[in-house]
Amino acid sequence: MSRLKSILLSAGCLAFVALLASPGDGLAAKSRLAFSGGPDGGTFQYFSNAISSRLSKNIPDVEVSNMASAGSVENLRRVNSGDADFGIVYAGDLFLGANGKLTNDTKKYTNVHSLAYLYGAPAHLVVLEDSGIKAVKELEGKRVAVGAAGSGAAASAQRYFTSLGLWDKMNVEYIGYSEAASSLGDKKIDAMWVFAGFPNSSIIQAAASNKIKLLSLVEAAKAAGFFQENPYYTEVTIPAGTYSGVDYDVQSVQDSAIWVAGKHVKEGVAYAALKDIFSDEGLAYMASVTKAARSMKVKDGNYGIVTPLHKGAAKFWKEKGLTLTSSQELK
Repeated sequence: MSRLKSILLSAGCLAFVALLASPGDGLAAKSRLAFSGGPDGGTFQYFSNAISSRLSKNIPDVEVSNMASAGSVENLRRVNSGDADFGIVYAGDLFLGANGKLTNDTKKYTNVHSLAYLYGAPAHLVVLEDSGIKAVKELEGKRVAVGAAGSGAAASAQRYFTSLGLWDKMNVEYIGYSEAASSLGDKKIDAMWVFAGFPNSSIIQAAASNKIKLLSLVEAAKAAGFFQENPYYTEVTIPAGTYSGVDYDVQSVQDSAIWVAGKHVKEGVAYAALKDIFSDEGLAYMASVTKAARSMKVKDGNYGIVTPLHKGAAKFWKEKGLTLTSSQELK
């Protein structure tokens, strides 16, 4: 082979390799994104798994991997730093984090933008039927599991019980939902706090082998001024029959679970993600994965959001005819 032909062949091979590697020509490189979800047995994990799977399948050149997480606060920090691209964060944690008011954390998390309201997350305070505990105030001196350290559940528990003057009077244990359900049955703890959409699998687990009781939380919250101190919380009723043996309505408090994205996520990707998940097919798929997703509706897309929307989300919801509040507009 002549030297000239050898050079031309080598140049051709290099050009072909460059064509494959270039995201702008030929075969486009996939965008690999991370979705920070939640602990095993929690509603966050169902949502993050489902959304990650569907977006990877339906959005060209995008692959979304699901990440296990302690929950809301850890997700906020991961998305803010760019360690994750998507996450689920409670509206309360978003608001407090943006203003540097998280518990023992004055950092302002301003790189996290809201995409959509997913569902209302009510607090469940579970005890055994034969525990003798009938009211929240009776948890003084008791062993209470509040969720994993860094989770939204633990943060909400601290806000609630601090407001009631109980936080420093309980023996708080930072363990996840599934472990807490087992520990409750084994009487290693006296109560478990779950902050998730209902019905929740860990409480179903606890009720399957034990007679449980859910304590109502609203009366004590009102007496302590909890809603005035935390305006992003609202009242909610967990209907009778939601859990085995709990044949009465339970009055509780709830936060809103918000799908978020880092401000570094491209506008087009955020827009395409919302367009797919909030299509008729996407909503039907989400509802088939978890009952909590039945609350997802286009008309409620920006419900409960008190922080700025991502540019892609603002564009999407405006096209759907929703009016954005001043707090949702990105300054």
